[in-house]
Amino acid sequence: MPIYEFKCRSCNKEFETIVFSSDENVTCPECKGGNVERIMSVCGFKSGDNFTPSTGSSGCSSCSSTNCSGCH
Repeated sequence: MPIYEFKCRSCNKEFETIVFSSDENVTCPECKGGNVERIMSVCGFKSGDNFTPSTGSSGCSSCSSTNCSGCH
């Protein structure tokens, strides 16, 4: 069961949810609206104190830091 990231087009809330099937209707936990879009996730690997994003970028999508130890 994969966890996907979504963004609500109505209230701009970004959230994660488990999707059990490809035809499942996803609703926003904030406004309960169904106008959501799946967004690309940054997948990474954590080994000890080191975090390596799989996208090859040096930072996270949610911050401008090149050191992810503060958020992972």
